[in-house]
Amino acid sequence: MDKIILKEGCVALSGNDFAQSEHDAEWVDLRLSWQRLGDEKWQRAVRAQELLNFHKAHKYCGYCGGKMKESSEISVKCSECGREIWPQLSPAMVVLVTRNNGDEALLVHAANFKHPDVHALVAGFVETGESLEQCVAREVKEETSIEVEKIKYVGSQSWPFPGQMMVGFTAEYKSGEIRLSDGELTSAGWFTRTNHPPLPTPPSLSRHIIDLWLQKKL
Repeated sequence: MDKIILKEGCVALSGNDFAQSEHDAEWVDLRLSWQRLGDEKWQRAVRAQELLNFHKAHKYCGYCGGKMKESSEISVKCSECGREIWPQLSPAMVVLVTRNNGDEALLVHAANFKHPDVHALVAGFVETGESLEQCVAREVKEETSIEVEKIKYVGSQSWPFPGQMMVGFTAEYKSGEIRLSDGELTSAGWFTRTNHPPLPTPPSLSRHIIDLWLQKKL
């Protein structure tokens, strides 16, 4: 198994492979490292980052305050009360909303995006008590004032930034006009395959679904 060195959201690389020590290693943003590592090795780094986040957040027991010790590869156990804890993922959805027989897609720019021009898909965390499909309809309505229908599952992706499970959908426009309602978005609009703003970089699920739409493969 490859040795993976991580620090502050970056991975140590040597060329297009994992560095075996920090000496002379090149520190690369974990998300951007996909371009050099490829899918298989990037997934290993993602898993390592997930576990690193988990161990940092669970040094002490949330029930009795006892010190947590490693119990298995993916769990820790309290040294006092014996409770065992496994990593907990936060499910979140992304959705490609289309209209006019799929020729136009709703793309949005969120206030927390680093790039001022990049537009991606509507996204949001699943709330307690709702299904993934209910989350899709609610988030689109809350963020853009648009109602959707015909929600369909596309795929999922582990996303350790941190501890998320992204679940992708498509949906069709039902009614409404775009109005940015909750302050999470700075812009939104309908775009065609030949006229769209800069897109998020791979390997995000948002970009994957957009690419499928651009290639007319949905």
